[in-house]
Amino acid sequence: MRPVALVTGGTRGIGLGIAKELAAKGHDLILNGVREEIEVEPVLENLRSMEVEVCYAKGNIALEADRKGILETAKERFGKLNILVNNAGVAPKVRADVLEVTPEDFDELMDINLRGTFFLTQSLAQWMLEQKHTNPSDFFSIIHITSVSASMASINRAAYCISKAGLSMFSKLMAVRMAEKNIPVYEVRPGVIETDMTEKVKSSYEERIQNGLTLEKRMGLPYDVGRVVAALAKGDLPYATGQVISVDGGLTVERL
Repeated sequence: MRPVALVTGGTRGIGLGIAKELAAKGHDLILNGVREEIEVEPVLENLRSMEVEVCYAKGNIALEADRKGILETAKERFGKLNILVNNAGVAPKVRADVLEVTPEDFDELMDINLRGTFFLTQSLAQWMLEQKHTNPSDFFSIIHITSVSASMASINRAAYCISKAGLSMFSKLMAVRMAEKNIPVYEVRPGVIETDMTEKVKSSYEERIQNGLTLEKRMGLPYDVGRVVAALAKGDLPYATGQVISVDGGLTVERL
């Protein structure tokens, strides 16, 4: 039987890049998103053409009822879950100075990027432990998609940076907790990736990249992140649980 992977925020951007690479490696997929299923049907059909099973679990991970629905979908459709990829996240609606962030904007990012991911992972990890007990030879893994913003300060994206820094620590905590059952946990930190989230600032980033922002002279692509996640999901980075893998074209390499 094929392994099953859940990718939150998996129908667009980085999440879709991850889903495509997982499908190419033979994973059945559960994709989570907030759009209606009819809107994402072309995406689902494209992935199904890769000869894997794909289902959609609509839901906002910030909401408890929706998180329960995602878990129930996985249990009812496949009866198992090998790989959890926590990719869902939002950027601030307004890039406000750190001194001008509103409580409403702050709470929205925390609810989705951090709190929702925390409690979704909590419930799915408990189920993974049950499965591992029953099938000790099966491979399971949890992969958190954070951002270089987990460690690099952007004063006009304060809540986003804080949410990703919190998720980075959560990844470490889960690595420690799941280690006793040999379930590795990883953090993948994308840099400047070409998605709809960066579309409005693409020209600015491209100019900065040509002026030396990154070592590799291009924006990253969802495919780049997807290839790394697929390798982790296949167990191709053994003896490395808890590690941070940066996919940023050399953005965070310290230089003189």
